[in-house]
Amino acid sequence: MTNPGRFPRDFLWGVAVAGHQNEGGNSASDIWFLENVEPSLFREPSGDACRAYDLWPDDLDRVAGMGLNAFRFSVEWARIEPARGEVATAELDHYDELVDGCLARGLAPVVTFNHFAAPHWFAASGSWLGVDAAALFAAHCDRVMARIGDRIAAGVTLNEPNLEQLLQDKLPPHIEQIKLDMLAAAARAAGSDRYYAANVIPAAAQEEFRDAFTIVHRTAKAAIKARRSDLPVGVSIAIADEVALPGGEERRDAKRARVYDHWLEVARDDDFIGVQNYERISHGPDGEVVPEGERNGMGTVIEPASLAGAVRYAYERSGVPVFVTEHGLQCDDDAQRAAFIPASLDLLAEEIAAGTPVLGYCHWTLMDNFEWIFGYGPKLGLLAVDRDTMARTAKPSAAVLADYVRRER
Repeated sequence: MTNPGRFPRDFLWGVAVAGHQNEGGNSASDIWFLENVEPSLFREPSGDACRAYDLWPDDLDRVAGMGLNAFRFSVEWARIEPARGEVATAELDHYDELVDGCLARGLAPVVTFNHFAAPHWFAASGSWLGVDAAALFAAHCDRVMARIGDRIAAGVTLNEPNLEQLLQDKLPPHIEQIKLDMLAAAARAAGSDRYYAANVIPAAAQEEFRDAFTIVHRTAKAAIKARRSDLPVGVSIAIADEVALPGGEERRDAKRARVYDHWLEVARDDDFIGVQNYERISHGPDGEVVPEGERNGMGTVIEPASLAGAVRYAYERSGVPVFVTEHGLQCDDDAQRAAFIPASLDLLAEEIAAGTPVLGYCHWTLMDNFEWIFGYGPKLGLLAVDRDTMARTAKPSAAVLADYVRRER
């Protein structure tokens, strides 16, 4: 049983989605190009995704119908600037309408300026390592802010710029070779010297990308703030709850230093740090330990306390408020998700009561969608999607989240 009032009165309760994963037809993007090159690391092309580009009014009705008050979405740079210097006004109109649609339904728009996908021309001309990458992305942010910046509630510059460092320990070694072969094939097909995407980075280039993303984030934030200085802006990082069993402290701390601490230090100059948490990792003296228990689709034990643990560490290290911009569970059995949501949120409430400032919670994700290299296999949605008709069907977990939020708001 929940206790009303445990969350701040202005707490943002929402769901998160991403353009490339939901909208469909993002054909001018680097990810689309990589999905369709041979060989490809992507299990399947995104294609129509969930057709959210057209079906967004109904999707927003569902979000509002759940009693939520926030909606996190990304503006797709490849749609807005499909060729360098060519601005598609109709696409800006689309996001303008989406923001107005949010506000009309009482949903605070939380905008991600880049959720991995970027224009194909950008990837073919150096991607995020290009000498003008920061300036080009800042121009995109300025363009978006000029159109919708006066009505949004918060801005996330980059989504999970540390994801590849986190995944490096998880993906089998042969995946790295497929990645390299795919990127080489993409470069040849694009007629360029190299080709990268934000969530497809070779192991040897990860530090270079981290440094580039840091400049990109700071430059983008300055451009966003130049349009609206009062807008809360931050970066969202992927962060597991890293815990140490006796003797595992050194390994845990090394993982934190390698994957999270750089961005938590960067966030000290931001308005918030976005936390995106899905699992707990336990470290013993000889390496990672997988305890007994029910497993999620990522192979780790389902642990509701992982969210509060990740939030606690993020705040302790960064010193700025936390915004849970993603949290969810990959599973085929929705009963697991329905139990996981309230258990996780109860522990988050305890963390808030202990003094950790948390601005909001956005569940990942509204509907089952395109999960990058894994295609349409993983299920993380509150809604199921018929891949033929695109019809959305609410799962029991959607009602669980809705009931929880209604009791707490």
